[in-house]
Amino acid sequence: MIEILLAILFIMILLLAANVRIVPQASAYVIERLGGYDTTWGVGLHFKIPFLDRVAKKVNLKEQVVDFPPQPVITKDNVTMQIDTVVFFQITDPKMYAYGVDNPIMAIEKLTATTLRNIIGEMELDQTLTSREIINTNMRSALDVATDPWGIKVNRVELKNIIPPEAIRNAMEKQMKAERERREAILRAEGEKKSTILVAEGQKESAILEAEAEKQAAILRAEAEKEKRIREAEGQAEAIRVVQMANAEGIKYLRDAGADEAVLTIKKLEAFEKAANGSATKIIIPSEIQGVAGLAKSVGEILK
Repeated sequence: MIEILLAILFIMILLLAANVRIVPQASAYVIERLGGYDTTWGVGLHFKIPFLDRVAKKVNLKEQVVDFPPQPVITKDNVTMQIDTVVFFQITDPKMYAYGVDNPIMAIEKLTATTLRNIIGEMELDQTLTSREIINTNMRSALDVATDPWGIKVNRVELKNIIPPEAIRNAMEKQMKAERERREAILRAEGEKKSTILVAEGQKESAILEAEAEKQAAILRAEAEKEKRIREAEGQAEAIRVVQMANAEGIKYLRDAGADEAVLTIKKLEAFEKAANGSATKIIIPSEIQGVAGLAKSVGEILK
């Protein structure tokens, strides 16, 4: 009897251990009872009723990333290209995720492909290549609305690669090469233009500096010549002043010595003789000197 009780106790312990569940962080368990949805377990310790309850689905609540293979799409101008997308999504409702759609990841992939074809079909090739952000935003909005009944929230959609046909790629490479050559030619021309401008400005500055230097030199030469003439004029004036002072001193000595009018007249004649030896072409002789000259001539004839 004791052995039977121990066996029953052991079986009960095994059943309890088998029906205890610990739900980890960022996870949720969908529980069914008798085949129908009963509850959703969150993080922590839980116990299910043996033979009645079962864990129908373990749901990961972390943000997940799915990289879908390239999908063929046709643009508005009939260019076929390959585009692969990356979808970032998160499960917000474990119950709707478990019962909303069978194989949710495949459903998201197919929905992404059809949405991408619809968006690209309204755009031309050039617009497709330059409007990644617009395409990403439109796809995220469309997928988020479509996956909401499945308990899934699409956080972000990114176009990983856009692969045009080989002929288009070759044409684009040629266009890019021509554009690079054009920019190089423009840069070279601008460089030569700037170099020419700098050379011309340098020559202009040099000419201005040379003219300024010549102007300063001419001013200095004129000032030097002016100073020279002033010094010469001052020298001549000084010489005249000295001569006049000497003459004045001589006359003063004669007067102090008591010289009469005849002696003074003779001095005037001597001064007239010096004036006659100059470079003047016309000399005006005062009348009193003429009288004295005649008197001197008469005295000379008498003495002979």
